[in-house]
Amino acid sequence: MRTGTDYISNHLPNESGMIDSACSICTNQNCLIRKNIDSPNIDKLVQTRKEIKCKKGQQFIMEGASVTGLFFLLSGKVKVLRTGLHGKEQIVRFATPGEIIGHRGFGTEETYPISAIALVDCTLCYFSKELLQETLRETPGLTYDFMLFYANELNRSEIRVKSLSQMTVRERVIDTLLYMNRKFGQTNGFSSLLLSRREYADYAGTTEEQVIRMFSILKKEGLLLTKGKRVGISNIELLKKEISEHNFYLDS
Repeated sequence: MRTGTDYISNHLPNESGMIDSACSICTNQNCLIRKNIDSPNIDKLVQTRKEIKCKKGQQFIMEGASVTGLFFLLSGKVKVLRTGLHGKEQIVRFATPGEIIGHRGFGTEETYPISAIALVDCTLCYFSKELLQETLRETPGLTYDFMLFYANELNRSEIRVKSLSQMTVRERVIDTLLYMNRKFGQTNGFSSLLLSRREYADYAGTTEEQVIRMFSILKKEGLLLTKGKRVGISNIELLKKEISEHNFYLDS
């Protein structure tokens, strides 16, 4: 039987697959490593960076697998999920270029508490846990940025838990639509990310049937457009207003 550790190790490039550090010429200003590239103690970390290519639908982190390091999304789109009650999947968040994936298991945790799947073809930068921890001990600027990152993540998580516990199904679906719009934007009037109704439900914390029903209602009210699987928001301001009492969090 293949273990979680086997899964992770088999999906990392071997020594011959290592790529010379491109962190210094990376244009992704959202990456914390890129932001601290001029720090004197970061050379060893960036020189051992491994670049991983993932095809659409490929899982590169398995929930319960041993933590080996952190992934930074260089290009593409990723969904991060975990298993809830009765084996039901719950999408925790979606990641875009520059974001960190696997950080919830980084530190004292021995296993990843989440899974991660590429929604489109993706390129990831991988840094080993041991070397990253060593670099954090020697690089105050990077450590400070990671501290702020974790503080923001905690804040977003607390806001989301509070909102989900107080929102109606309609409000949760609206909140999800607005989140997708902030995260990915729209192209030709429809969301730039094609998701199934099930995936909308897994993020909203409801059922696929409820999402289909709410989409139909919002469409009749002139607030939503649909074309096959594609979904577009007709009036963003009205949707924001509807959930404004829940402290709509612009950057979550």
